[in-house]
Amino acid sequence: MSLATIKGIVFDKDGTLLDFHATWVPRAKAAVMAIAKGDQALAHTMLRATGYDVEQARVIGGSILAAGNNHDIAQVWAPLGNQSVPEVEQQLNDIFADEQYGASVPVKNLASSLHKLADLGLVLGIATMDSEAGIDATLGNFNCLHLFDYKVGYDSGHGSKPGPGMVLGFCQQTGLKPEQVMVVGDNTHDLHMGKSAVAGMNVGVLTGTSHTAELEVDADLVLASIADLPGLFG
Repeated sequence: MSLATIKGIVFDKDGTLLDFHATWVPRAKAAVMAIAKGDQALAHTMLRATGYDVEQARVIGGSILAAGNNHDIAQVWAPLGNQSVPEVEQQLNDIFADEQYGASVPVKNLASSLHKLADLGLVLGIATMDSEAGIDATLGNFNCLHLFDYKVGYDSGHGSKPGPGMVLGFCQQTGLKPEQVMVVGDNTHDLHMGKSAVAGMNVGVLTGTSHTAELEVDADLVLASIADLPGLFG
């Protein structure tokens, strides 16, 4: 598919627009300690069960913490902490949208990269496994939210990744066809979402939890970050 046919871009958020580990490891640690009620050993068990390598202080690509939504995490953490899934999910929604538990860290040149793409006439959207409220909460300080015509989370009614719903919702709202849309993300579930929607192009970035070898199987292109995107169209 030629880049000339691409008229819109759907971005994943965490690991794509935000530096994943700098933004989410502090929040995840705060959340798990709250749910484990301060029990360090239980907190480590919960983190490991959802894909956090405690020794390397890194979230494993494709794991629940990397690719799942708050409901997915709650389904693992709740029984370990003898709590209900809805209760834990609500705690996660609250903590992950609250900057007192950790500041959001944008990828390098976030705002300038997005402004360049918008200036090229591309329609921009966000599709995240975070909550819809979490989009404004985590990106609100970076002078970029106004550039997006479409912002959906796992709780917005378009389904979850790797299903096609979030991309098809973008198409429905913007009038673009799937083959005119590029999907950009740091995890294979982002690329699988693009493939399931028959998007025109699927691009992996290395600012999240996945390595090149993990992404290039499903990606049409793997870039260091979204800062490389304007040059492709320019």
